[in-house]
Amino acid sequence: MRWLLAENRREKEGPYQKEEAHRQHPWWQVMCLTGVDYFSTLGYQPGIAALAAGALSPIATLILVLLTLFGALPIYRRIAAKSPHGEGSIAMLEHLLSWWQGKLLVLCLLGFVATDFIITITLSAADATAHIIENPLTPSLLHSQSIAITLMLIALLGVVFLRGFKEAIGIAVFLVAVYLLLNLVVISIGLYHIAINPGAIANWQTALFARHANFFALIGLAILLFPKLALGLSGFETGVTVMPLVQGSSSDTPEMPRGRVRNTRKLLTAAAVIMSFFLLTSSFVTTLLIPATEFATGGKANGRALAYLAHLYLGNGFGTIYDLSTISILWFAGASAMAGLLNIVPRYLPRYGMAPSWALLTRPLVLVYITIAFVVTVIFQANVEAQGGAYATGVLVLISSAAFAVTLSAHRQNSPKGRFIFALITLVFIYTTIVNIIERPEGIKIAAFFIGAIICTSLVSRVWRSTELRVEQIEVDENARQFIAEESQGAIRIIANRLNVGDEQEYLLKEKEVREDNHIPPTDPVIFLEILISDASDFTDVIRVKGVQVGDYRILRAESAAVPNAIAALLLYIRDQTGKIPHAYFGWVEGNPIQYLLRFILFGEGDIAVVTREVLRRAEKNPHRRPGIHVGG
Repeated sequence: MRWLLAENRREKEGPYQKEEAHRQHPWWQVMCLTGVDYFSTLGYQPGIAALAAGALSPIATLILVLLTLFGALPIYRRIAAKSPHGEGSIAMLEHLLSWWQGKLLVLCLLGFVATDFIITITLSAADATAHIIENPLTPSLLHSQSIAITLMLIALLGVVFLRGFKEAIGIAVFLVAVYLLLNLVVISIGLYHIAINPGAIANWQTALFARHANFFALIGLAILLFPKLALGLSGFETGVTVMPLVQGSSSDTPEMPRGRVRNTRKLLTAAAVIMSFFLLTSSFVTTLLIPATEFATGGKANGRALAYLAHLYLGNGFGTIYDLSTISILWFAGASAMAGLLNIVPRYLPRYGMAPSWALLTRPLVLVYITIAFVVTVIFQANVEAQGGAYATGVLVLISSAAFAVTLSAHRQNSPKGRFIFALITLVFIYTTIVNIIERPEGIKIAAFFIGAIICTSLVSRVWRSTELRVEQIEVDENARQFIAEESQGAIRIIANRLNVGDEQEYLLKEKEVREDNHIPPTDPVIFLEILISDASDFTDVIRVKGVQVGDYRILRAESAAVPNAIAALLLYIRDQTGKIPHAYFGWVEGNPIQYLLRFILFGEGDIAVVTREVLRRAEKNPHRRPGIHVGG
């Protein structure tokens, strides 16, 4: 248990994981890091496309390529400029939508992220298994052990992360370079065989027009079928989340690293163009050269269409090299997905107060993710095509949310042209997502499970951690500092007040009421403290205290996500600055205590005196050093 919960304290100081300082690399090297996920889909995409669209596969793939270059690419080039520190499209929506609706939307999107990454692990491992089993040199004993082999690959991934795994761009560059080169060789040989065998094109045309003689009917059918090919859109979200690794220019500033944005756009464009080329050509050669029966479950091209051609035309020696390259990049794609899962929780949930304490530790999370991957593999029987719908659902929802975020951003910037174009792209992606969900509902079912689990654990954690101090820093202006210094000459008496009109009459009546209820001598000076709610859905914040003079009354005024926590933090701050124990005075609240509890959790208010006392009790274990809380009335 000690080993499981061990953490490197030099990397994680305090309750929240700090953003690591990444070593930066040229954009083309970082493109290879994203490419182990993006480009590795060539291992199974042509087979899934042929199985879904048949002879229409090249035309449906062309539509997918057009959507990639003129839909997804412009969207994510815009996101690169809006979130240059690797926050991605989810953070854009978080910033554009405030309060709880923004947080709940992020939690739902995290469910789709989990679906995307978990299925990336299981789908990649299953396809790697297919390449192992179908290799002619593999013993026949293993041909019926696809589930066991897939589970072994996933377990190996878990062992690597349990021992400690760091981002390795050098490995990614090597794997991607070798894999793309081998694919280029296979596709070139395939195009050569098509060129010397004109009958292949004639047979394809016959199959293409067998049911629909009208060209426009073919295009319409291809538009209906292309959502099944949506796996070829994966990789864009990863491309913007790795932006901190991209080397910028010497003129970059932390607020606006223009060079990093420019180079990330090169990364996204190059990846999209390269993938578009391989998607089109691989779909063309596999559809024309491989019999349709071989794509089905149990066929030699199922989940490994290009590998089938490599063995067929270049021999088992080259084919085995191709298989080894494919297995390596697919396994590394699973590692990339696991790294993304391990980073996504500390990036969002701890800031919301919605992560249990063990969720900040790597090893327990690895065990949770590996267990889920085991279950998914068994449910889908390590079948590549069966998992395609779930993977596509995760990818499409993330791209649709990114398109919506960019559309909303263009709307707020009063850009009619941008709003229209991006809204149109958003509608196309929403259509694609809906069609995919209707035809392959297993993806939304898995996503719904993850969303439910994330929301339930997040809300329980938020309630459990609600009485933490939740303050990152306190900043006090000169007036407030002077008021505190003056008050420290005697007993420090602070009256908590809910700001209404803010005139002298309000403070006169409040002071009279508190003095009578708590028997404060009329000669003892008092100071007022007012906390205004900013965004109650936030968990931590920086409290900026302003000193305000209204007539003869001195007021400390600040904003915070939660009133009791802010008051407790300020009382401790005053104690530490003055060396004296401050006393805070409150009035009793009337009404249902459950109602006040919900008001505190959702809106940061509620029974302020009681909660303030509990926050102080948890923060200061020594009762003799704890600020005093007085309730009268």
